[in-house]
Amino acid sequence: MTTPTQSPQATTQSNTLGIWLVRAESEALAARLQGQLGGVLYRPWLNAGIPQKQQFRAAYRHQGQWIMLAASGVAVRFLEGLPQDKLTDPAVVLLDEAGRFAISLLGGHEGGGNQLAYRVANVVGAVPVITTATEALKPLVLGIGCRKNVPVEKISAAVAQALDLLGRNLHEVREVATIDLKAEEPGLLTFCAAHELPLRVIAAADVAARGWVTAPSEWVQKNVGVDGVCEPCALIASPRGVLALPKTALDGVTVAVVEDIGLPDTGLRPD
Repeated sequence: MTTPTQSPQATTQSNTLGIWLVRAESEALAARLQGQLGGVLYRPWLNAGIPQKQQFRAAYRHQGQWIMLAASGVAVRFLEGLPQDKLTDPAVVLLDEAGRFAISLLGGHEGGGNQLAYRVANVVGAVPVITTATEALKPLVLGIGCRKNVPVEKISAAVAQALDLLGRNLHEVREVATIDLKAEEPGLLTFCAAHELPLRVIAAADVAARGWVTAPSEWVQKNVGVDGVCEPCALIASPRGVLALPKTALDGVTVAVVEDIGLPDTGLRPD
């Protein structure tokens, strides 16, 4: 039986993720999210006699995670009084209706909201917004490019080499960035999962527009259509960062490191 807040098709969908639309104008964006992430679409305007806030309160605990397509003011009002404990509250990611920013609003670390924000951002081309200190204060972004089907061991070795050259460590890395053509690369996904690092996917068009690389690669230009991957991806992912380590290469894997210069000293650097 379909609940009052769900669309008729929702009864056949997984109940682990809810996608809450405030307006029908968000249908196309929501469908794109559901197509990639699964979940249940909630269309509260179908029950016009019940205020949306009331509908959301009734549905809130029925999902483990939420994506809300709404303005921040709407989300704050809907969530009023609902959060109880960060260990049990559903995670909430807020996405504006233009698909520009995916904000981890609630349950960021414990509830998986930060990872969900990256997944949402990668689907629609948004910027993930993470504010939890555990992740946000880490100053380094790794840009990684690789040949097809490079094993995780070679990616790990290339990253270790790059960080060693800087005298830094993996605990200082906030995220990994790569081009969209490598978004499903098994070795890269395994590396990120093993180290609990979010993967930021940058569109090839954005990489091409970024333009500048220290050493353009003829192979990458021929096979990917851009002059380089690791440097522009890392710089796009960290817009106030500087290139701390230009492209390094090892066994079919390229790594560049960008450091966010806008951060205070967090004490994360090794002695």
